[in-house]
Amino acid sequence: MQKGLSLGITPTAAAELGRQAAFAGSPGAMHIDLLEDTCSEGWLHIRLQPGQNNGVPVARADGITLYAPVEQLGLLQGLKLNYYGDLSGGGFLISPPQGSECCACGAGFRPLEVEKEKLIENA
Repeated sequence: MQKGLSLGITPTAAAELGRQAAFAGSPGAMHIDLLEDTCSEGWLHIRLQPGQNNGVPVARADGITLYAPVEQLGLLQGLKLNYYGDLSGGGFLISPPQGSECCACGAGFRPLEVEKEKLIENA
């Protein structure tokens, strides 16, 4: 696991990640990465896929290991992944890292410019 990275997974998120990984044929392994929003500049949204996808392990909880691209570790620092479910469906929600604002959909965030510039410089 990546030393010093703080990415949280709630128990409900871990259970759903485990279910999706097993269904896709890669039990215990899921991959998270960030995509730039094509509609709004500066917003990043999470994408979750089964497997390792050439990532490094960044979090482990309840039998699931979450992998991410090395180049995105700075942006993922402090992110917390949660899952909600109800009769009409469900979805993953994030608590954004410090110095970021959350998107109204709950699955994206926008780093404040000062923080984003620091992360890009350190990458």
